[in-house]
Amino acid sequence: MKHAAHSALGALAALFAVSPLPAFAAWEPVRPVEFIVPAGTGGGADQMARTIQGIVTKHSLMKQPMVVINKSGGAGGEGFLDVKGSANNPHKIIITLSNLFTTPLATGIPFNWKDLTPVAMLALDEFVLWVNADKPYKTAKEYIEAVKAAPASSMKMGGTGSKQEDQIITVAVEKTTGSKFTYIPYKGGGEVAVQLVGNHIDSTVNNPIEAVAQWRGGKLRPLCVFDAQPMNYDEQVADGKSWKDIPTCKSQGLDMEYLMLRGVFMTPKATKDQIEYYVDLFKKVRATPEWQDFMKSGAFNTTFMAGPDYAKWVEGEEKRHETLMKDAGFLAPAGN
Repeated sequence: MKHAAHSALGALAALFAVSPLPAFAAWEPVRPVEFIVPAGTGGGADQMARTIQGIVTKHSLMKQPMVVINKSGGAGGEGFLDVKGSANNPHKIIITLSNLFTTPLATGIPFNWKDLTPVAMLALDEFVLWVNADKPYKTAKEYIEAVKAAPASSMKMGGTGSKQEDQIITVAVEKTTGSKFTYIPYKGGGEVAVQLVGNHIDSTVNNPIEAVAQWRGGKLRPLCVFDAQPMNYDEQVADGKSWKDIPTCKSQGLDMEYLMLRGVFMTPKATKDQIEYYVDLFKKVRATPEWQDFMKSGAFNTTFMAGPDYAKWVEGEEKRHETLMKDAGFLAPAGN
């Protein structure tokens, strides 16, 4: 009898050895995912979020829908505080721009990127110095000389928000060249481009994706890119020129560079499975032809990071922005 029992147990063990129990399914969303944009509609972050939403929908990359929600109040603070306050909610993610750093530094709101959970860097966004195509300036040197020759602060630089990346770049240009602009803030890069087309401002430092349509339409002219090297896209866009043909601002006497994070964060206390789900999702998005076309049309730097490398990069950028903000006099008063 004992021998039979042992035989039965042995047979049962053998059965489990060759037929393992089904593993628990990895985490995935069980309700719609809110994709928060801490900026207005039409800008670079908004366009990227909506492109991702379209790709996810078209290729059925998620079983649940992805819903883009703009929360631009308080220079994006509205969006960041919303996600910070949604701990343990893996159905809410946020796309970032430099206001991840600039908004808390400038306003003193109770938020730091470490309050969120890093997921992945999707790309780095370039900044280009743009003027109206009807103006005579063909190079950045010509334009800066015109600004310096004009009455102080009479030339207007338009940008998204105050004490954010566009104004930081504007102040850096002023310090580098000895010129002086009047900075005019708008809600988003789309509006900034429209204002430049209408000659309500004299220049912008819009991202490529924010002004490419107006360049193609012959309304705007790019003068230089704020990167250490030209953009790596040689397909013609307008005027027989490609993004690669736009010289660096450094080569035009503007000894500075600035690129911006386009990355994704989750709410606090996200689990390893939840993070891995979204990293895998964005890898699938990046593999689609629609994403490749989007990267090309917006002349993005296509660097991708996740995990500790991403967190380390973000930490370095926070320190760099603190220095830039301090130099520009944009830091919130201590104790604010």
